[in-house]
This record gives sequence, structure tokens and C-alpha cells, in this order.
Amino acid sequence: MRLHVPIQLRWSDLDAYGHVNNASMLKILEEARVFAFWVDGDLTDPSQAEWSTAVIDAGPAADTKSVISRQEIEYVRSMPYIRQPIDVELWIGHLGGASLDVYYEIKDPVGTQPQNTYVKASTTLVLVDAVTDRPRRILPHERAAWEPYLDAPLTFRRRA
Repeated sequence: MRLHVPIQLRWSDLDAYGHVNNASMLKILEEARVFAFWVDGDLTDPSQAEWSTAVIDAGPAADTKSVISRQEIEYVRSMPYIRQPIDVELWIGHLGGASLDVYYEIKDPVGTQPQNTYVKASTTLVLVDAVTDRPRRILPHERAAWEPYLDAPLTFRRRA
């Protein structure tokens, strides 16, 4: 199963060439990831999170930090300014002991025919204990929330 997070482009996301800038693309990925996985507030009952995947506390007193250890992005085609929210499709390609790989496809708005894919990307996140600053294991309720979203990893074009 995959998540679909609608993200509204901003006019400032465009560069001088009239397409969404590469730095803006990374911010779009971040916005979708934060919406999907993080909540702000008490997580004593994780099932009460807005999305079933939103299980990491992003509040100021959070005991976990999520650190990006790797990102890869492949631009499939230039993305123009699109008025309707774009579709950021995301899923988990790997759940490790303390890390997870999030995969994304940035596409035209849902319902667009054909729905073009503009970007393929991946992010490896490591969960880190905020006190010790060391990686910490994925907790059982996090693993249970994320397992339904496990799907095959993307393959990227490689150039030698």
C-alpha cells in the first residue's frame, strides 16, 4: 500500500527556467515525509494519530530525532507550475533495525490523465535517541504502523 500526500506548489518553487527548482523538490519531499510520519504532541495512544503512519513525535520535547543519512533523487521530466496540489506518492522500501528507506514518486494531481511522473526519490532515515544522540531501534508500534506501507524499492537509472 502507498500513501498519497497532496502538496501545493508555491510560485517561488519555480526557477528562472520556469520549472520547479531542484532545491524546492527536496523541500517537497520533506513536506510529504513530515506529514506522513510525524505528529506534534502526545503519542501515548499512537492509534489516535491523524494518519496511521504518523507515529514519530515531532514536538519540542521529543525523545527521538530522525536524521537523514542518504538521499537520492532522479528527475524524470521538468515539472512546470501546477495549480492543483501535486501527488507525492510515498512508501517504505525497507524497514531496518533503526532505519527506514522512504521512496517517493512526485506526480501530476490525482485524477489527471495521464498522470505524469516528474521525480523518483529515496531517503534513508535513522531514528536517533535525543538524549544519547545514538541510533535507537524502531519501536513495535512504529513498525506495526509502517509495515502495511512496505513495497518494492524503486530502481534508479545508473550511469557509469
